[in-house]
Amino acid sequence: MAALEELADALAKEALEAAGRLDDERLVDEMSRAIGEISPTTQEAFMTAVRFRRALQRGRTVMGRKLEQASAQPGQAEQES
Repeated sequence: MAALEELADALAKEALEAAGRLDDERLVDEMSRAIGEISPTTQEAFMTAVRFRRALQRGRTVMGRKLEQASAQPGQAEQES
């Protein structure tokens, strides 16, 4: 099933990029429904990859915000350690 996960992840990446470019929050859901009509297994792999990528992006956003705060307040990060 590694091939399924790799293909679903690649499609999830493309879908999220396209949704961002098109400013269409529903694109991923529309794609998910279309995939699920043919293969519920593939749909689940696709949505798992979407959730995974969104979670990683959220984590990166939090980390970036913390790094910006630390650079804006030199010495603050050292005091918190």
